[in-house]
Amino acid sequence: MKTATIPSVRVEPEFRDEVERVLGEGETLSQFVEAAVRACVLQRKSQAEFVARGMKSLASARRSGEYVEAGEVMQRLRAKLESAAKKRQGAARR
Repeated sequence: MKTATIPSVRVEPEFRDEVERVLGEGETLSQFVEAAVRACVLQRKSQAEFVARGMKSLASARRSGEYVEAGEVMQRLRAKLESAAKKRQGAARR
């Protein structure tokens, strides 16, 4: 497969030095930049999918007229969080 390039980015020399200081052993600046761009692309795709699911859910709620109160949602989320924390504590003890 033929490769393509991402445009060069001009930065202050101090910032480039900072980036170079955080490179992993054997990691090149190009590898770091590619990994950062890939991570950002994945994050933006995930965010767009999250918003799309939310909009679909909102449309469904409007059609059905069935909504869940914010307080109830928060209560359910707290319960899930507490359950996960308990499972994690149990696994850590083993």
